Amino acid sequence: MVNDSVWRYDPILLLNVGIKLMSGIIIGLTGGIGCGKSTISDEFARLGITIVDADIIAREVVAPNSPGLSAIITRFGHDIIAADGSLDRAKLRKIIFAEPTQTQWLNALLHPLIRTEIERQLKASQSHYTILSVPLLLENNLDELCDRILVVDVNEATQLERVSSRDNSDIATINAIIAAQIDRPSRLDKADDIIDNSGSIPQSLIQVRKLHHFYTKLTKNVGKSKITLEN
Repeated sequence: MVNDSVWRYDPILLLNVGIKLMSGIIIGLTGGIGCGKSTISDEFARLGITIVDADIIAREVVAPNSPGLSAIITRFGHDIIAADGSLDRAKLRKIIFAEPTQTQWLNALLHPLIRTEIERQLKASQSHYTILSVPLLLENNLDELCDRILVVDVNEATQLERVSSRDNSDIATINAIIAAQIDRPSRLDKADDIIDNSGSIPQSLIQVRKLHHFYTKLTKNVGKSKITLEN
């Protein structure tokens, strides 16, 4: 299944939570579907940096036996559950893309749950800086929570190739997700820093390590110089 979130995060619910990090700055990590955000965030984690991942949180609040999943079953029926007892995210995605009112209902249910956990994790962070990874960071103005924006970038053809090869989603569904996201030029324009993730994994990890050094220095002297790292 496609890993990117099937719902949007409401910025109004998040902007006024009074987040105060115990240390460092917040780096907003984002990029289009299939850009390889997980590879990049995993490397930051290996370097000892706290990752607050909205995708993971969104899955946790609808885990089996959770209040969130119980409410979804009541709304959509047991057909929304996969054979292993988990939420069938691909099926839910098709429903909410086809019916905007269902998206509104889902947002109202999940936003408070997601917000609470994001706030808790950000407050608990003790690394030099913290990565806040959100697929729709810019679309929902969650960049206002961050000191810098890091965009993981690949072209649209690469997005389609990667997602179609790893998931069971059809091309129409993937294109619908891409269309719901901010366009690539606008995303790049809003970036403070950019990782070109179209090459090999080792090439991308070199870029991560360069940024790690830069961000660590910024914890003492925050700057706004834009960095573009290429293979």
